Amino acid sequence: MPVQTFALERVPTPIGRMLVLTDAQQRLRAVDWEDFESRMHTLLRRQYGKDAVELRDSIPPSAARRQLEAYFEGDVAAIADLPVALGGTEFQRQVWQALRGIESGTTVSYGALATRISRPSAVRAVGLANGANPVGIVIPCHRVIGANASLTGYGGGLHRKRWLLDHEAKWRAALPACGQTAGLSTSG
Repeated sequence: MPVQTFALERVPTPIGRMLVLTDAQQRLRAVDWEDFESRMHTLLRRQYGKDAVELRDSIPPSAARRQLEAYFEGDVAAIADLPVALGGTEFQRQVWQALRGIESGTTVSYGALATRISRPSAVRAVGLANGANPVGIVIPCHRVIGANASLTGYGGGLHRKRWLLDHEAKWRAALPACGQTAGLSTSG
């Protein structure tokens, strides 16, 4: 597999410095937190292969960065149509597409998400796919909660998950009623 080059940006946010990776077509490839950079590299290796990705600093700021900054400034709909390109398995991509359909400011359980993809017995597999999501926030894995409505694991830490959910709930009234399903590409 040829080496792919992704632009890397380190973006300050209210909950820590965020890493944003985009490709030459301006599609988002990964979003993670600087304090979890090693996990991001692990996910990249799993998706693209060992030594298959090269990161370069991005100048000027990408469209993805600007849209994520708008999200953090209160325009939570700014990321709804942000184009992403992902590897992953067919099942993972199916879960990630379903995640993108969870409206901002709302949550669903892992069981409900499994039912949405017509795999009600695959709750554990849905959880694993959720945890392997390389494009957090845009593919909103933080909107998935436990069956008892508890906040369960989030790769960036539960404090960030709580902040993201509170941030979206605060701004939900300003959003038009629509799902977030555009922009998902399954090309690697």
